[in-house]
Amino acid sequence: MLLENKVVIVTGAASPRGIGKATAKALAAQGARIVILDLREEDAQRAAADLGDAHLGLACDVTDKDACVSAAKATLERYGRIDGLINNAGITQPARTLDITSENFNAIVDVNLRGTLYMSQAVLPAMKEQRSGSIVCMSSVSAQRGGGIFGGPHYSAAKAGVLGLSRAMAREFGGDSIRVNSITPGLIQTDITGDKLTTDMRADIIKGIPLGRLGDASDVANACLFLVSDLSTYLTGITLDVNGGMLIH
Repeated sequence: MLLENKVVIVTGAASPRGIGKATAKALAAQGARIVILDLREEDAQRAAADLGDAHLGLACDVTDKDACVSAAKATLERYGRIDGLINNAGITQPARTLDITSENFNAIVDVNLRGTLYMSQAVLPAMKEQRSGSIVCMSSVSAQRGGGIFGGPHYSAAKAGVLGLSRAMAREFGGDSIRVNSITPGLIQTDITGDKLTTDMRADIIKGIPLGRLGDASDVANACLFLVSDLSTYLTGITLDVNGGMLIH
């Protein structure tokens, strides 16, 4: 198994049809012990229980640095190490530039960018002590193409910030044998997007995707598995596109 005896934290992983839950399943299937973080403890615990008794569910608001530190501490107390972190927690919001309020901007940046920083800060000391670790940061194709299907410019900006943060951390912590990489999903079918796509919208979007379909959560989950496992030990600071060819560059 690719992740036997490895301990991996996945943030925002309680939603049944979300990328986080699919990633947790894929990693657990390869032998990892998973710590699922989500806003509601009961949701996180339920999602962890779905994976089996060896896994842990914890409440954590990634915009709260103390909560992130507490989650990392609880993980270490339970398992003694942290081998991987999937910075998956995120929110989106459709809005045009002139309609974005300070509250809108703060909410999007806080979860998507600040949350990525805080959770990474929480696990990095343990990874430095181990002299090993892999962090995967979830960005978006909208950061590269200047807007997505549902997210506004503030979402694109936050996800672009994730790319910069990930690359900077990769440079800073490479000497500690810690790898930091990003994934940029295209349009993925999840609970967030599922009820917003009309039949006509779906058909129009698929016309622009060379592989001829929307992405599944498992497509992103498998990319996370690759980056957090030893299959990618010489990769750090990269951006892995998972978009079916929606953006080729």
